Amino acid sequence: MTPHIIEIGPWQLVMCLGFVLLAGATSVYHRLGLGRDLLVGTVRTFAQLFIMGYVLTFVFEVRTVWLVLLMFTCMVAAAIHIIRGRVKERGVPFLVPTFGSMLLSYALVSWLVTGVVVGARPWWTPQYFIPLAGMIVGNSMTAISLSLDRLFSDLRSRRAEVEMRLCLGADPAEASADIMRGAIRAAMTPSINSLMAVGLVSLPGMMTGQILSGTDPLIAIRYQIVVMLMLVASTALGAMLVTGLVRRRCFTKGHSLALRQPA
Repeated sequence: MTPHIIEIGPWQLVMCLGFVLLAGATSVYHRLGLGRDLLVGTVRTFAQLFIMGYVLTFVFEVRTVWLVLLMFTCMVAAAIHIIRGRVKERGVPFLVPTFGSMLLSYALVSWLVTGVVVGARPWWTPQYFIPLAGMIVGNSMTAISLSLDRLFSDLRSRRAEVEMRLCLGADPAEASADIMRGAIRAAMTPSINSLMAVGLVSLPGMMTGQILSGTDPLIAIRYQIVVMLMLVASTALGAMLVTGLVRRRCFTKGHSLALRQPA
């Protein structure tokens, strides 16, 4: 027997605004200056999620592979826009290789999860592909930001060391090998930490949502295990591809470091 699902109505959403008011009061009391960010973030949360809800309703009804892939591409493009705002580097063009790497690696992982592991038929079934791909893109977006920020900052702070290796005959890959390893490690660490804590410290969002919607907890747990492992794989694959391609753009054709020192 399927448990009755308790729906959340408009008044219950209005009641939840009290949580934002509490956070705002904290900001005012301690003079944190976060009031505007809280207001904008709350408005965007309502607007973006309701818009996404209507879009998903339309996509689920139409059930066309090209529409699903278009939505996936738009999610990756939105992630790139956010990454561009977080990574302050402007001297190295990293957006195009980052977009291509994310699109390829996350599409591959999403296809493997939905079509092979979960066994959805067809593999692009929007009810499975879009939520799973969205989790991959959203989680890995932060990882890619961390890896790029680490890559650029280490290349600058260790510029003399890298240039010395270049002068001694090393190619760019050899001169920056340990820096690249550090960038990939920075990207993968949060996902690995999540593996350590899941089930003991936290109940992840997908598992919680399924349980609240009436799914058997054991089924929800299996889905969550799939999600956790796919996030580790997508993070590793995406970070490796992105840092590998972007690192090449940090060096000139003459094998000198192209990064400019901050003014």
